[in-house]
Amino acid sequence: MGNLYAFERSLAKAGLEPVAGADEAGRGACAGPLVVGAVVLAPGRRGQVPGLADSKLLTPLARERVYAQVVGRAAAWSVVVIPAADVDRIGLHKANIEGMRRAVAGLGVRPAYVLTDGFAVAGVGAPGLGVWKGDRVAACIAAASVIAKVTRDRLMVAMHDDFPAYGFAGHKGYITPEHQGALAEHGPCAEHRRSFINVIRADAGMPGRVQIVIPDLAGEAGDDQSGRDGDHDVDLGDNVSVAIR
Repeated sequence: MGNLYAFERSLAKAGLEPVAGADEAGRGACAGPLVVGAVVLAPGRRGQVPGLADSKLLTPLARERVYAQVVGRAAAWSVVVIPAADVDRIGLHKANIEGMRRAVAGLGVRPAYVLTDGFAVAGVGAPGLGVWKGDRVAACIAAASVIAKVTRDRLMVAMHDDFPAYGFAGHKGYITPEHQGALAEHGPCAEHRRSFINVIRADAGMPGRVQIVIPDLAGEAGDDQSGRDGDHDVDLGDNVSVAIR
């Protein structure tokens, strides 16, 4: 656990405290909101969160436990939810940047320094640093990742009740074979991101299967030697079928 707090300790020694961390959840999903969390951990032992790690490395149950610890131990925390429609309207990267700024601005404690996952974000009201794989090496970013991930997962589970055909409670809006199958069958719903190529294809009615229709020339000539009765479909696999009409 000690190494996870090295960034905060070094910045504190330089007189840069408190330190805020910010991270997002849902950037790669094709449905549901983008959620950004920001956290300032309390100083000293109180700010050392049991079980804290990158949210992606934790089980759902462990994330919930750590979430409760972060909320209870943080000097301040904030979460911003950006709906799918806004992600489409302004673009994913810009939505991410704006979410980081809003999340940091929403903290009840003004940070002296801001650590963000992956890349630096200007306009957060304090100097900052983008940290590669920050949710694995900086405690405040890891805490923010847990806040964002748990919040988003809860929203996606609730969304499942409104759109049960898509299985949001399971895949949380990310691109999986199950999700792709539901998109192909039902088309996109109001919570899908229309800027994602797989959603664009589903919205345009591009089916998951391709059907090739071959005229039944033998039947038209009155010489039906196939022994079939009426139309006949032949499944060739790999999402291709041949229909003899």
